[in-house]
Amino acid sequence: MHRYMQQAARTVRARALARGLLLAAMWPLLPAAAALDDTDRDRINRYVDAQVSAIDSNAMAIWNLAEVGFQEKESSKLLQKTLHAHGFAIDTDVAGMPTAFVARYRTGPGPVIAILAEFDALPGLSQAAGQTRPVPAPGHDAAHGCGHNLLGSASVGAAIALRHWLADTGLKGEVRLYGAPAEEGGDGKVYMVRAGLFKDVDAVLHWHPGARNGLFSDASTAMIQTDFTFHGVSTHAAAAPERGRSALAGMELMDVAVNYMRQFTPDGTRIHGVVVNGGLAPNVIPDVAKSSYYVRNADVRTLQDLQARLLKTAQGAAMATGTTVTWELEGGSYPILPNQVLSDVAYANLAAVAGTLRWNKADADFAHAIQSSLNVPGTDDDVGAIDPPQPSSARPNSAFSTDVGDISYVVPTVGFVAATWPQGAPAHSWAAAAASGSSIGVKGAVVAARAIALTGADLILNPDVLAKAKAEMDKRRGPGFEYAAMFGDRAPPLNYRRR
Repeated sequence: MHRYMQQAARTVRARALARGLLLAAMWPLLPAAAALDDTDRDRINRYVDAQVSAIDSNAMAIWNLAEVGFQEKESSKLLQKTLHAHGFAIDTDVAGMPTAFVARYRTGPGPVIAILAEFDALPGLSQAAGQTRPVPAPGHDAAHGCGHNLLGSASVGAAIALRHWLADTGLKGEVRLYGAPAEEGGDGKVYMVRAGLFKDVDAVLHWHPGARNGLFSDASTAMIQTDFTFHGVSTHAAAAPERGRSALAGMELMDVAVNYMRQFTPDGTRIHGVVVNGGLAPNVIPDVAKSSYYVRNADVRTLQDLQARLLKTAQGAAMATGTTVTWELEGGSYPILPNQVLSDVAYANLAAVAGTLRWNKADADFAHAIQSSLNVPGTDDDVGAIDPPQPSSARPNSAFSTDVGDISYVVPTVGFVAATWPQGAPAHSWAAAAASGSSIGVKGAVVAARAIALTGADLILNPDVLAKAKAEMDKRRGPGFEYAAMFGDRAPPLNYRRR
């Protein structure tokens, strides 16, 4: 870890030598650029330390609430209450989403740094607190198997720390916290982008729980989610089957067609679906059947071609079974657009604080017990280690999708990953849910809060870096790029988890 901290220190010193006066045409009231020195770093870390108790209590409260996408009413209110207590002005019910909000703290004209907060849980992952094997929590279907209870709480803590640093130093700028609901399939951030809520932001910072410390800057896949409804004719399945037309048969035939389609898709494509409703009784031919599919590919145009082919499989299955089919786009997001300029700044700051992550014996025992349940090797590796940086050109596309991608196409964006789960614990699992509701998760979340707050301060002091990040984003998007949401002008599907 000492090697990484030395590297971070050298990076900061080198950047300080290269800084000059602010770009007067951009922010005329901002003072001359300066390095984020040791005094400022210590001050920001103290501001984060002052929020550790709130990060812990909010994370555990949201973990216990386990509210799914667009239904995170209490979780959203809790984070808003914390921000309001520190002087943030808050706009609620934004972009047509009752649990979405934007919190602002502004000291004057200057850089606008945004931080993203999520707080939705995943259905079907119920997990009891303190358990190191899969044990459902009574009365709960959902759980934070992706750690969004930690994500939102730490992001709020980072925003508050950055707010106090701005106020105490007298610097001009704005820290903004975006409470973004329904990341898990609801694409809440896409509606925020579509509503123009990021149009005056200079940089966006985010993070995600994981099993290692590093940057969340890989190019992801674009994604489209579609719900299909087949309509047939009900009848007695034994006495008069010839009079029926099975909606379930149409849905099943579509699934077979999709399976045959997979071989003939570009590398990196992912197509996966589930049965939402396949009928209620074996002796009744179903007149309605529903399924839901995700299609993913790193290239937006390729994805749109794949989506057109998926729709044809539905049409063909309906024709073959004498049924009809309708569909509705439930969501869609762009891939993450990497930004090397911001990644360099973010990595230096994460490297400077990752080593502060420490587990005590109880933490390590809990982690090893989870690993034993997963049948993966227990590890005593330094949880404060950080994955080495890679140039964005050398990183392969990752298979995941996130609505952060849409933001990265309109504002320079960079993210972190903090070690909140034992190594070997996959996301969207009972193990990730268990760790996210433990002291292991909270300790990693505090590291993320430190890295975000330090990076935000670094960028506020250096609008020249922000200008370079914007130029890089424009170059990567290509000439003539105009953003348009993948699913057009549809309203947020506020009941998508209740179907």
